[in-house]
Amino acid sequence: MVLAPAAWAEGPRTLLIFGDSLSAAYGLETRQGWVARLAAGLPPDVKLINASISGETTSGGLSRLPGLLATHRPAWVVLELGANDGLRGLPPRRIEDNIDRLLGMIRTSGAQALLVGIQLPPNYGPLYGQGFAQMFPRLARAHNVPLVPFLLEGVADRPEWMQPDGLHPNAQGQERVLDNVRPVLAPLLMSPPDRAP
Repeated sequence: MVLAPAAWAEGPRTLLIFGDSLSAAYGLETRQGWVARLAAGLPPDVKLINASISGETTSGGLSRLPGLLATHRPAWVVLELGANDGLRGLPPRRIEDNIDRLLGMIRTSGAQALLVGIQLPPNYGPLYGQGFAQMFPRLARAHNVPLVPFLLEGVADRPEWMQPDGLHPNAQGQERVLDNVRPVLAPLLMSPPDRAP
């Protein structure tokens, strides 16, 4: 599926993917990851930059994002962070506060955000896992941004689509991950940004 070009666009606009190992093709060749697969279907008026790095946390994102926004002046930002915070057992409130600040930075820059939710493995306990998962829709409502509820929906429960660590999709699973993102992202790319680049 090729995303349709934005009819309102005047010259290339930048789509910034800002995430962790789930968006950085951990354990795979870059071309096998969902972000590279997305790039292959984008129209020529959209330039994709993947600023995702393995191990990234929300606090690390707070230090990196301002420079990326200033350098690339993206029209859209896909924000996929929080998993590493959760795997370290950090307080959900702190994680939520950090993502709230990241979304605020994106809005202030004039870019449009898409928030990507994640869920934790069940061994972290139901209370922590539920509190962690619930913050993503809450943040999306508060900032009025589109949400991918669970990046690994339909993948995390398919061992044949996961790498041996049980945390990262393999090459086959990456296509399903893209299927989770693409229908939410496509309408965003068709809407005009708040400001010209």
